[in-house]
Amino acid sequence: SGAIFQSLTRNPLGSPDIIGFNTGAYTGALVAIIIIGGGYVTVAIGALGGGLVTAAVVYVLAYRKGMQGFRLIIVGIAVSAMLASFNTWMILRADLEVAMSAAVWGAGSLSGISWAQAIPALVFCVVLTALALVGDYSGRQLELGDDAASALGTRTQTTRLVQTVVGVALTASVTAVAGPIGFVALAAPQLARRLTKASGTGLIPAALMGATLLAASDWIAQHALPDITLPVGAVTVSLGGAYFIWLLIAEAKK
Repeated sequence: SGAIFQSLTRNPLGSPDIIGFNTGAYTGALVAIIIIGGGYVTVAIGALGGGLVTAAVVYVLAYRKGMQGFRLIIVGIAVSAMLASFNTWMILRADLEVAMSAAVWGAGSLSGISWAQAIPALVFCVVLTALALVGDYSGRQLELGDDAASALGTRTQTTRLVQTVVGVALTASVTAVAGPIGFVALAAPQLARRLTKASGTGLIPAALMGATLLAASDWIAQHALPDITLPVGAVTVSLGGAYFIWLLIAEAKK
């Protein structure tokens, strides 16, 4: 999903955890857990709905006679901050047991995930990845700008809408199972692009790099401290935060 949004925004900062789609999916999942009190299916639907609603709000607020990636990122950061405050309020207002469960799940963890939860999400991700690959060529045309993409025959608004829905659905499917694991979607596409020395952001290399980063972070989470298993989200946020600072410095020098 990070590769999709970085391609759409033409900006390495354009990942779902930066522009608020991760947070929106988490908000939808929290509503399902705390207010509705549903099971896994309800949480998955809530995460997908929260991500899509957040994406719609961000796009509406950022649209000004066209869509610019930088404006989308700024609006997304603002919406993400507001949703993060709302998420904290919901957890504080919930019953203690439910609040603790939601807070632990919200840290992002692979522990305790059963195959009954993982297999549907895996199938869903495979289908969504196939859809993303089908629209990858048109998505790459958008990196040239809307005018150039339109001249090449790309339906810019349709392509952007379809790729956004696919990217949000990928984000929501992971959030529904493991919680909001931050910064993997931000770092993986850029690291993959540098390793492959490609000019653009490839979906398959980014997906493989994301899986590698997540597996490595989970190993660190399990072995970093004796007798304590950290949530994998704590590791990805720590490593991703350092990468984010480096990326901001690199962008400022351009």
